[in-house]
Amino acid sequence: MSTTTPVKPTAPPNTTAALTPVMVRLKLSLLRNGLRQSAGRRAAYIASMVFSLLFAALQLLGLLLLRGHEHAATVVVLLTAVLALGWAVMPLFFPSGDETLDPTRLVMLPLRAKPLVGALLAASLVGIGPLFTLCLVLGSVIAVAHGAAAVVVGVFAGVLTILVCVALARAVAAANTRLLTSRKGRDLAVLSGLIIAVGAQVVNFGAQRLGRAGGLEPLEPYADVVRWIPPASSIAAVDSAGDGAYPVALAQLALSALALGALLWWWQRSLTRLMTMPDGSTLAAAEQSADKERSTGLSRLLPAGRTGTAMERTLRYVWRDPKTKAAWVTSLAIGLIVPVFNALQGTGSVYFACFAAGMLGTQMYNQFGQDTSAFWMVAMTISSPRDAYLELRARALALLVVTLPYAALVTLLTTGMIGDWGALPETFGLSFALLGAMLATGAWASASYAYSIPQEGHKNVAPGQAGLAWISIFGGMLAAAVICAPLLALTIWMHLSGAHDWLWLLLPIGTAYGWLVTLGGLRLAAPRTANRLPEILAAVSKG
Repeated sequence: MSTTTPVKPTAPPNTTAALTPVMVRLKLSLLRNGLRQSAGRRAAYIASMVFSLLFAALQLLGLLLLRGHEHAATVVVLLTAVLALGWAVMPLFFPSGDETLDPTRLVMLPLRAKPLVGALLAASLVGIGPLFTLCLVLGSVIAVAHGAAAVVVGVFAGVLTILVCVALARAVAAANTRLLTSRKGRDLAVLSGLIIAVGAQVVNFGAQRLGRAGGLEPLEPYADVVRWIPPASSIAAVDSAGDGAYPVALAQLALSALALGALLWWWQRSLTRLMTMPDGSTLAAAEQSADKERSTGLSRLLPAGRTGTAMERTLRYVWRDPKTKAAWVTSLAIGLIVPVFNALQGTGSVYFACFAAGMLGTQMYNQFGQDTSAFWMVAMTISSPRDAYLELRARALALLVVTLPYAALVTLLTTGMIGDWGALPETFGLSFALLGAMLATGAWASASYAYSIPQEGHKNVAPGQAGLAWISIFGGMLAAAVICAPLLALTIWMHLSGAHDWLWLLLPIGTAYGWLVTLGGLRLAAPRTANRLPEILAAVSKG
């Protein structure tokens, strides 16, 4: 009689327990191999790690010193909300920040979404970001934990907060994978610097308002609302447990747990759709998009002939080219932020509205650089100074389609916030004159100091052409200021002589002056453009 030895069942490989160590080792291996590629990448990683850990240590020390302060709960709750917001938006603006866990690379493997979520979540806890988050969460818990019950709740709250932040980032990244790997995703990455700059201005403005208010008490109403929004609710649960409000603490912890479950479900659903559905970028979709574009094109709204064609090309660059779009959005945002924020802080002037015209006017500089090597097609259509004039005029008109109404809007908004409506005509005149001077000097700079804009990476100037860029932009801006000097001198003279009743004349004078200066600049730049076509083509083709 033969007996068979029972075989101990083993866990199938497609489970969370089996996949987790594999994914963790995979991330560590890819990270190690990435650092071996170059000394520059290794140095950048080490520098970023040291800076992040140093900043996290300082934040941890500050939170420890906050312990016992009457507004400690307000600070840590809002800090946790801001931290979660950062985790949510980081994948949108830095899609290549964690290439090791790109789910599209796992599509061809026989993996199910449910165990894959758990394994990827564990692997996502490895890195500088989770360590930085751990320091802030630890400091937040210590700042508000008073009593044994609060310490126990703090352990669960800290784990929940970190898991919610990581799951939130992964769920957002998985749901937007198709977007982040497309041209629009690259546009978001290019615009990330602008978002950070605007956010810094908002934080600076808020800090100044709090400084004038004399403390953190104005933040209390916001904290009362945020303490019920996960994952900030888990940190608020520690404070509630320290005050003896155990049912409230349990409810706040439950909110974070429910949020974690919902994020994991959303993440799993996005992975399932990503791994089973075909890509939408098919021929039929492309044809449908092309048909829609033809039916709603710009050509019907623009003049006929060369002018309309060149204007449409310039406007399409603004909408489609990531570098051009980033430059435009940056100019639009900064041109609005500087006068508006100064007006809100009570230190503004109506003349700050001219900043919008100055920022937008810089888009006329290096017009041919955005064409890159494709400029040869434009050069083939220019056989005389007249052709060059029409090309430059069309590009200036395309810029005016956006810059003129926007500069007027910023001027109106700034004047309304300050309340000095009497200065509106002269501000309009100065803005229009400055815009005309920028267009004129920009046309000349485009012909004389063209440089290449690299299509890859974040640099806006090709190596070896930084001097051309500096001369083009700053030299042109200085020349524009000199061109506007007569109108500025007239404005100062009218104020000093007491001719306030005639200041409204600066509106028509400034408008006419800007128009004449623009025409003069285009006329002067046209012959130089026609004579330097080979040099311009060589300069813009280096990127």
